Amino acid sequence: MSERQVTSRRHFLKQATACGFLLGGAGLAASPAWRLAAELFGPAAARAAADGIPLADLLATAPVARYWTSTAEPLASCTTCHEPADLARRGVPSPAPGARHAHQALHARCLLCARGCVLAAGERGECGARIFHEGEMRSLVYGRPVAVHVDPIEKKPFYHFLPGAIAYSLSTAGCPLHCQFCQNWELSQARPEDHRVPYVPPARVAAAAVERKAPLIAFTYNEPTVFTEYLVDIARAARVHGLRSVLVSCGFMNAAPLSEMCEVLAAVKIDLKGMSPEFYRRVSRADLAPVLESIKAVARSGRHLEIVNLVVPTLNDAEPMLKGLADWVVGELGPDVPVHFTRFHPDYKLLNLPPTPVATLELAHAIARDRGIRYAYVGNVPGHPANNTYCPRCGEIVVGRQGFFVTEVKLSEGKCAACGTTIAGIWT
Repeated sequence: MSERQVTSRRHFLKQATACGFLLGGAGLAASPAWRLAAELFGPAAARAAADGIPLADLLATAPVARYWTSTAEPLASCTTCHEPADLARRGVPSPAPGARHAHQALHARCLLCARGCVLAAGERGECGARIFHEGEMRSLVYGRPVAVHVDPIEKKPFYHFLPGAIAYSLSTAGCPLHCQFCQNWELSQARPEDHRVPYVPPARVAAAAVERKAPLIAFTYNEPTVFTEYLVDIARAARVHGLRSVLVSCGFMNAAPLSEMCEVLAAVKIDLKGMSPEFYRRVSRADLAPVLESIKAVARSGRHLEIVNLVVPTLNDAEPMLKGLADWVVGELGPDVPVHFTRFHPDYKLLNLPPTPVATLELAHAIARDRGIRYAYVGNVPGHPANNTYCPRCGEIVVGRQGFFVTEVKLSEGKCAACGTTIAGIWT
């Protein structure tokens, strides 16, 4: 592992505090903490208008989005915008093969995430980031990052992908989910016009990462699916400089955009919030099935995959759910996919719940190991032994960590230095 790839505490803090993140002459600055960056970039907040940016200004640079269809399509029918089951519930007969569809007003269906929002003129999807405007679906978040920061890759968390590397991390506003426990709700539940930020082209983002000597670009904080077009263009621009890109996602996207993203990504981390459809509907206003399909698709793509389960007291911490999650991972993905059981802290709409007891996380960790997961972790508990990576054969520490910082690496060409066992992951 090269010296450039591993960051010490001192190097990381120097990078973070040095990051005015001036993207060209635009003056887009990020504060030392990304949460302050979400509040209109800390120092820049004083000169930002309190009412954000006018929608008209966003539309002026909003490109036509990909992954949508409309009733203007030559072969449009009821099923262009509506699921057959939905039509059946409404008593609408299935259209005859080849029959053209007549609609009084133009509508569109977004095909980006699993919601499939049907929109009339001027309406937005559930994420708030896409709008049907003048007969076209537009991306309001393309070129509009609202949080930019340099993080250790372990913060995402990725534990089996370039340990110690720093990641130039960015997000826009918006998310298709509405998780009551969201730890990044200031970004995910915001609208693009809430933040007065300049337009930043993809090439400028890639150049900024190079200037900060970050070998990685991470799409994170909100749900990056809502800025798929921007993500793909940034990742392609980053490749020119030899940079790799990673995605931190809820997994609630459709197959086609996920496939395009996987073409330009090196690694994907997906939050699997629990193994209960009812839990997803009640707490996240979403569905579990599309997330499971996305996880399997990433695994099939050959991209490096890690999974995080935020363990929330009383909501998804029951033993049957934890066992079900471990069994599904081993059965569908195999035993080598790293799984992080992360500690919940009260935030957003769940301020009434306590932090996850460490004993609960240790139970989840034990269940995962007993059911065959070779690389299980306890997250958000600094100093916990289960924050390290152990060789599944001899039990030696192969990657030691203290919080988000790597303290030791005992790997030789991806193998345990003590016994020679191959450790799953991407290490160089």
